[in-house]
Formats: sequence, C-alpha cells, structure tokens
Amino acid sequence: MTGRQRESGMTSQRARDRLVRALKKRGVRSRKVLEAIRTTPRHLFVDEALASRAYEDTALPIGHKQTISQPYIVARMIEEILPGDGARMERILEIGTGCGYQSVLLAHFARQVYTMDRIGTLVARARERFYALKCNNIRAIHADGNQGWASHAPYEAIVVSASPGKVPELLLEQLSVHGRLVIPVGESDEQRLVRILRTEQDYHEVFLNHVRFVPMRSGLQH
Repeated sequence: MTGRQRESGMTSQRARDRLVRALKKRGVRSRKVLEAIRTTPRHLFVDEALASRAYEDTALPIGHKQTISQPYIVARMIEEILPGDGARMERILEIGTGCGYQSVLLAHFARQVYTMDRIGTLVARARERFYALKCNNIRAIHADGNQGWASHAPYEAIVVSASPGKVPELLLEQLSVHGRLVIPVGESDEQRLVRILRTEQDYHEVFLNHVRFVPMRSGLQH
C-alpha cells in the first residue's frame, strides 16, 4: 500500500458514506452490512490508478482477468448468508479471495473466515492487506475452490465469487445443516445468483438475481 493510498483512506469517508446511501436506496437493508462497508477502505484493494473510483458502485479490474465485485452485489450476497437471529457465525468459507475486500467484510460476521483462490499472486497480495488491516480472523490459501476446504468443514455459510456451470457437490457437502450457500451459476451471459439452504433432509434453492461473474475454473495458477 502506497503513501497516497493511505492518505486517501483519511479523506474518503464522505465517498464511503455516499456509497452506503446509494446501497440503501437500492434495497440493502442490513445495518451491520452497511456499517461494514462504511468502515472498510475499499480503495486499498485496487490499484492506485483506480483508487478514485473505489467507492463507485461498480466492479473494477484487479489483474489476472479478475475483478473486485460491485459493492451492491457483495452486500446482497452477505445479507443472504446472515442468520435470522443476527448471531455471529463460527465459520464462513469464501471461494474466490480475489483482492480480499469481500473477505474483510465477511470477517465482521464470523469468528473465522476461510478464503481460497486458485491464483497464487492474488492470495499473497490479499494476505498482505489482511495483515495491514489487522484482520486476524481470516485464513487464506492458494487452492482450487471447486474442492472447498474440507478440513475446516462444516461451514455455516459459503460465498462463491466465480460462476461454475453447476454447483460443485463438494461445496454442498461442506455446508452445515441450516447453512447457506450463495453462488452464481451458469455461463457468462446467463448467470443466476442463487441461495441454497441445507436442511436435515435436502437442499432448497432460491433465485436472487441475474449477475455476471468471472467463470469458476479448476486447477492452480501462480
């Protein structure tokens, strides 16, 4: 993080407040989610050349043909995994660390966030940001998200930030009973954001929105 980025963090609260107001107008209702967005310096998660656009409600490139997701979509995805009683969750799994912005937001809602990405460079940079922001309840690994992270399962929530052709079975298996999986599914021009609730007997899927995410790929990239 450069000196300019740190300085912009001291002067961007008005921009963050404008973003929060825009998200409220679009229907984001959770005060906790809005407060997490208000207090998280999104400009530290993008290249310095794009820092002036960090608080626009839009996706931005982060390299490696990846993006930092649109704040509205991030907010809605997090809203959809929150338990009705507002209790803090024990474990959340995030597939697609990217720049780490959503990971930091998720860290407000769980004792531990486990996040993974198939692109090693992105994981390394995200770890640096977690350290700088003192986010000690996030663990990140360089791994194939299609496999999930079985050693820490089950998860009360799983959030996926890339779109597979169909929901990976291993992710469903790693979801706890009454847990929620939020994931975009489909090809680039026909993606559906869905929430899947695991019950004791089955899985129940609810359509949330039409979206556009990067495709979910297998294997590792360094």
